[in-house]
Amino acid sequence: MPHALNGPKGLNGLAEYCASALAEHNCPSVSVAVVEHGEVVLAEAHGLADVTSARPATPETAYALASITKPMTATAICVAADKGLLDLDAPVPVPVPGDHGWPTPTVRQLLQHRGGFGAHYDFHYAGHGDGERIDATPYAMLRRPPGTDFEYANLGYRALGHLLEEATGQGLADFVREQVFEPLGLTALHLGPTYPGPAPHATRYTTDGRTYPPYCDTSHPGATLGWAPAAQLALFAQSYDRLLKPETAASVLDAGPVTPSVGYGLGWCLSRGTGPLVRSHGGGMGGVAAIVVTVPEQHLSVSVLTNSTDKAARDGITHHILGALVPGFSPESINPFAADPVRPPRLRTPHWRGSISTPEGDIPMSLTVSPEDNRARLHLNGETAEAQASASQAWDLQATFPLQLPTADARINSPALSLHLRRDKDDDRDNGGLSGVARAFKSGDAEGLLGNLLTHTCQLRPC
Repeated sequence: MPHALNGPKGLNGLAEYCASALAEHNCPSVSVAVVEHGEVVLAEAHGLADVTSARPATPETAYALASITKPMTATAICVAADKGLLDLDAPVPVPVPGDHGWPTPTVRQLLQHRGGFGAHYDFHYAGHGDGERIDATPYAMLRRPPGTDFEYANLGYRALGHLLEEATGQGLADFVREQVFEPLGLTALHLGPTYPGPAPHATRYTTDGRTYPPYCDTSHPGATLGWAPAAQLALFAQSYDRLLKPETAASVLDAGPVTPSVGYGLGWCLSRGTGPLVRSHGGGMGGVAAIVVTVPEQHLSVSVLTNSTDKAARDGITHHILGALVPGFSPESINPFAADPVRPPRLRTPHWRGSISTPEGDIPMSLTVSPEDNRARLHLNGETAEAQASASQAWDLQATFPLQLPTADARINSPALSLHLRRDKDDDRDNGGLSGVARAFKSGDAEGLLGNLLTHTCQLRPC
């Protein structure tokens, strides 16, 4: 239902567009807000916040934000730095130090996803496998030297949350509320596994319309567990820097490249190249697809929140609004995922043997990659599976297999296994190997609920 506001010019017919996008992509609802010069000029919600009860979405409905939580946590970190409670360039202890000899990542590097941690997420749903939680600590090890390549890392924001609690003596959610949300007057924003109200929140849904439990917890709350109504989220995106010293606010925009069009600063994606600066962050997890975008030159912020895992409705509505309001808008300016076209793998030998290192010990494996059709056959824990293998700019060999890693953590909700391997530095020798990661994960929520993604070290030698 629309809010009683005069929307910006160029958005006539937005209600019809939203209704069409929701129907096309089987998305229950969307809440949209536009803020100009610090004022909410449009706030609309369409569809059902809860399908079972036929409760309509309203502009006051709070939605889960997933990774849009990261800019909120990053702002709290910067506030603490400005108060002298921590140093953006101080090292942050790594739970599993390793024997690689790399330096310890800094607060700034973790904020920029350049701290060296690998990909990871874990979710615990009340009433679904109750009591089965992932202990993220054994996975919190460095996968590359800090300060080098970008890798989106919830584990980095997990470490930042712990650091903030130690530095302030407060729980993460309490500090963020007292030092970020309340000073901005955004009291409907929240960080936690549920939304406390009193305003209603949107029920989360799978891609095929099944309901997620209202409670979802994780080991990385500062990366994932934010909630907001659309208008307050857009206001936050336009006003967070009022809390920071000018030099700190400027450092937020210091972004290393991620794609030709997007970099990542201290908690925000920043556009690169010609045209006005665009600051944004998206979020997606089980039952959540959300985004907030700010164009500082226009004093414009837009938020689009949906309650479905499928991002298609979110993306279509976002591109429609920004295309109408931002001259020369390009979707690439808010997309932090670089294109990485695949090619056939080029390996010296088809036969490999090695192991996957897990918290329960090393698990032997063997791999054969056929040079004729690039089919890969993985033998692990007495089981064999086949998959198509490929290579890319990032990896010399990658493949995903319908095999579950035989560990207690993987058995919770990670039924598939992917390999992402590069040639070792000594690959010019006959015994050069492959090393990289094996990820236990679940692909989407077409069955059950979204699972966990657990990264393990993997090493192979020719045989």
